[in-house]
Amino acid sequence: MVKRDSVENRRSLLPIDSATVASATVSTFSAGNTTAALRLNQISSHISPPRRPLQTKPAKMPVSTQAAHPLTLIPGPVEFTDEVLSAMATPSQSHVSPQFVEVFGDALALLRKLFMNEDKSAQAFAIAGAGTLGWDFVAANLIEPGENALVLHTGFFADSFADCIKTYGGVPTQLVAPLGDIVPLEQIEAALKEKPYKVVTITHVDTSTGVLSDIKTIAALVRKVSPETLVIVDGVCSVGVEEIRFDDWDLDLVLTAPQKAIGVPAGLSIFIASGRALDVFKARKAPPASYYASLAKWLPVMQNYEAKKASYFSTPPVQNIHALLASLKQILEIPLETRFAAHAKMSDHIKSTIASYGLTQVAVRDGYRAHGMTAVYIPEGVVLPEFLGKVAKHNIVLAGGLHKQIATKYFRIGHMGVSAIGDDRKDFELALSAIKESLAECGYSA
Repeated sequence: MVKRDSVENRRSLLPIDSATVASATVSTFSAGNTTAALRLNQISSHISPPRRPLQTKPAKMPVSTQAAHPLTLIPGPVEFTDEVLSAMATPSQSHVSPQFVEVFGDALALLRKLFMNEDKSAQAFAIAGAGTLGWDFVAANLIEPGENALVLHTGFFADSFADCIKTYGGVPTQLVAPLGDIVPLEQIEAALKEKPYKVVTITHVDTSTGVLSDIKTIAALVRKVSPETLVIVDGVCSVGVEEIRFDDWDLDLVLTAPQKAIGVPAGLSIFIASGRALDVFKARKAPPASYYASLAKWLPVMQNYEAKKASYFSTPPVQNIHALLASLKQILEIPLETRFAAHAKMSDHIKSTIASYGLTQVAVRDGYRAHGMTAVYIPEGVVLPEFLGKVAKHNIVLAGGLHKQIATKYFRIGHMGVSAIGDDRKDFELALSAIKESLAECGYSA
């Protein structure tokens, strides 16, 4: 463990290097354009301002042993704790050594607790890759060519999930919510009655809009109307910050990534699959449509590691798993309900402060706004790259817009993990002050 200093550090501002952080210039794209090149271009342009000269104004930073750096307050990756970064520096270790087997087994067991799962017919997975790989596991293993998938669309990432399903031969049907809103339950019910669907996919928090879907109610509706349909949750921007009760809500697969509320550097695809989902996989008429993203390959590996037995299909990212275990231990030191409430409290504070500045959110409906991020429209007359550049002078990194309809008209704040609920953190005092001052510098007054 890294020993922390006993007094609060003060750090100098660092420039944001345009070679490592993308330009804030955001382009709009025509509807329906989902080519890989355009998707990459759109995502790579959504985060940060251009390079700025070195600033001399010191920033009050939290107690930490980390090197001075701009505060990353986007919807992932988030700031990491010293303990997690220390675990990432674990010396080289065999992936089949007794020491690593113990670590991996403990991490998988704690993932069950994070997902609120006790049913042993389910299985947690942590595999080298990105959160996006979770889509491939769903599309390649749980949907066979020609089978229907109902995709609930509350933002940018539903298009991507649907595209992945189509890649493996599935037939996605999207129910598209009005911008910033949820898909009405009656529309979901009507679709489920119209024809059989193998899966329904729900983006719990769409990172492009900040819309929070009610997966508990939707799952209950699916069980009532179409009980054989698998309920799939994209929890990349929700696991660890929003309530998810895998067993109680009768979910079938929840996928996520570590670099958001779990608070671990990117490099893992994390998900949990129910016994029902695994049975559906085992009953496939054809083998999985992917070699690497194959439950046939990975299920025995995960089962063995959780049972503290060495296993092998492809080399796991040893250091990432060490970091995952370190973070899960920190997360589960307090009841999850307490963690959810703490995130909600910070979210309310940020959203109310933003409203006091005269700004409005992209997510339009009370009760359906994410607690780990906020998407905010910029005022009329303020130019997004200029605004983000001024925020950067305060050593704060915010995210630009991502939704293709409004990409140049809004910015996003991530408030997950240690920045939001860590002891003695002042991250959002700094961020909210920087936002207010930067808006004023752009000529805006509430």
